[in-house]
Amino acid sequence: MIHGTWEPAPAARWEDAFLAGNGRHGALVHGDPEDDRVTVTHHTLVRPDGGSADTAPPRLAARLPALQDALLAGDTTAAETFTDGRPLRWVQPFHPGFRTRVRRAPGAPALPVRRSVDFTTGVVTGVCGERRSEVFVSRADDVIAQYVTEPGPSVEVDLDHRLPGAPADLAIGRGVTTARRETVLTLRARYPDGPLGYTGLTLLVTDTGRTTVTASGVRIEGAGRLLMLTRVRRHEGRIDPEEDAEALRALAAGGGADPAAVHARLLARHAALHGAAYRRVALDLGADEAERALPGSELLRRPRSPALLERLFAAGRYHLLSSSGMLPPRLPGLWTGDWDTAWSGAFTTNANLNLQTASAVAADLPEVTEAHAALVEGQVAGWRENARAIFGARGIVAPSHTDGTTGHTYHFSREYPLHLWTAGADWLLKPLVDHEEATGRRSARTSALLAELAAFYEDFLTRTGPDGRIAIVPSYSPENRPTGGSWGAVNATMDIAAARHALHAAADRAPAADAARLRGLADRLPPYRVNDDGALAEWAWPGLGDRYEHRHLSHLYPVWPLDEIDPYDTPVLARAARRALELRGSENDSAHGHLHHGLVAARLGDAARTEDALDRILTGDYFHASLMSAHYPARDVYNADAAHALPALLIEALLRSTPGRLVLLPAPPARCPAGRITGLRTRFGARVDLSWSPGAYRAVLHPDRDADIEVRSPAGTTRLVLRKGEENVIRS
Repeated sequence: MIHGTWEPAPAARWEDAFLAGNGRHGALVHGDPEDDRVTVTHHTLVRPDGGSADTAPPRLAARLPALQDALLAGDTTAAETFTDGRPLRWVQPFHPGFRTRVRRAPGAPALPVRRSVDFTTGVVTGVCGERRSEVFVSRADDVIAQYVTEPGPSVEVDLDHRLPGAPADLAIGRGVTTARRETVLTLRARYPDGPLGYTGLTLLVTDTGRTTVTASGVRIEGAGRLLMLTRVRRHEGRIDPEEDAEALRALAAGGGADPAAVHARLLARHAALHGAAYRRVALDLGADEAERALPGSELLRRPRSPALLERLFAAGRYHLLSSSGMLPPRLPGLWTGDWDTAWSGAFTTNANLNLQTASAVAADLPEVTEAHAALVEGQVAGWRENARAIFGARGIVAPSHTDGTTGHTYHFSREYPLHLWTAGADWLLKPLVDHEEATGRRSARTSALLAELAAFYEDFLTRTGPDGRIAIVPSYSPENRPTGGSWGAVNATMDIAAARHALHAAADRAPAADAARLRGLADRLPPYRVNDDGALAEWAWPGLGDRYEHRHLSHLYPVWPLDEIDPYDTPVLARAARRALELRGSENDSAHGHLHHGLVAARLGDAARTEDALDRILTGDYFHASLMSAHYPARDVYNADAAHALPALLIEALLRSTPGRLVLLPAPPARCPAGRITGLRTRFGARVDLSWSPGAYRAVLHPDRDADIEVRSPAGTTRLVLRKGEENVIRS
């Protein structure tokens, strides 16, 4: 099962539930025929945590010059008091909405259960005897659809808000209307201490049978087929659910009251969109067919199995696509079964979000990039306010954490002075630039944002060091601190790289006079520093030493995702970057740290370290039976970093591209001696199908525009002229 997974028992934990989603609604499906539960989530479901007064960015601009003076004069702890005194405040936490439940009357004989998910259609299926349940979340119609055949002589259906961690004082209201084999179930929830809440609706259609109202829902007797269409909406104040109910009825109209016909029509509309996106890229490692047929939980116990890597690659693309739509994936993707979601289930932008979406361009998932762009667009007003309030500057500064509702910076503390991080906007715009390069089409939106970012740097980069170069002050390297200094410091390598990249990217799109000015500013930025250990230093400022035991690799930003340091054009700095990678510890074994390590290693052509990063993830018990991952080993803390970033690591190890270069097999893992990957997208406008085996490889390029590129492969380096529509083959 390269393109799906299965289990021989229902999910006992919500973390093991199979997942479906359309980038707006999400569903966690347990697959239990006795109590068929589907947990409903939505990107907008975040719990209010009080008023908005202290969610504005801190107004510190008037104090900025004094802080800069102090840091440049050698007061290494000056930034620790650069605050408005507020305590650390988390963003509004993401939470689940409710569960739909279809419960059979007790007494049915115990029969084998098989639950599965088909990545090509997004359908989660549970089979027990004659009973069959199918769940998908429609990309076409934005609805969670559950179709049940042979549900049993009698079943009870209701909407249940009683999920782990739900507030005891969550105000709940219910509604049931039923007529002519059609029932609408309504669940209204209002958060404590405020007017905000959410409403869930399920339209239930049966083919036959008798429906009676119960205390919490309905009882259905004698039905052969059930169809449930579910949506949830977050809102302020009371709403009339009838408009939403009518929208669900409209989806079911035209089926002649036949649940099977409605289900088939909705599934065909959804599968056409989901399947087309999912099938663009595929990985085949020639795994043993017997291992491919194993359930996912059994494969996870075979970390050296090519079948496991095939399935995790496929699952990663499936989950990434399914969690990306109105917004990109959160820390837990689009799913949680618990109101107490770790780190608020936020978008953590100083590492995790970009790592999760790292495969979007190469794995040909523009849906993910569009979702990423939607998050950026929705945040820009807050980014502008951050620049003005904290730095007294024009332009934009992105926060390191957001719940998706505001771009304001308000999550920071003495130990985590995230309000000092100025590299965030470039980090978040880089995937949009990569997408432009791949498509060959520049976006006016991205160009305008880069111009705003350049304006910020023009206002902010006004101080110089003893060497006459610009000094970036204050400066912060997420989420580390130097020896010989404090968290807020001077000339973090990531900040230097981000400023240089942003200024050059903006200059490339600017009129000649503006371009020259921006490039001139970039030329005055300090060079990177190589420390006494021969490693690329995390801070390019005298007296600040490296603290190697840390999960983040922010200072290797010039290697990945930028293309500024590589083994071909900057070999000296590449050796220093490789040395920095060698010295870097894994701290608490966070999954994102291992995947980040592997992505950098692949860019540097270090196959051994790429393999090591992959091995740590595959042997560390990071994956649940759902094939969604955890943040820590032993499946501790539900988190999408490993699941979503693993495809990117494999792609970077097998193929790398820039607008003018293609690198074949830069760091192939030893556990992948042979295989085939198809449909990869390059940043010079060609799709590539690559096959390889020991001592041999074959790459077929399908360009959609003309290009003149350098090709680097195990056989050497050559130039290749591509013409739109003309297939090119490179082989050993």
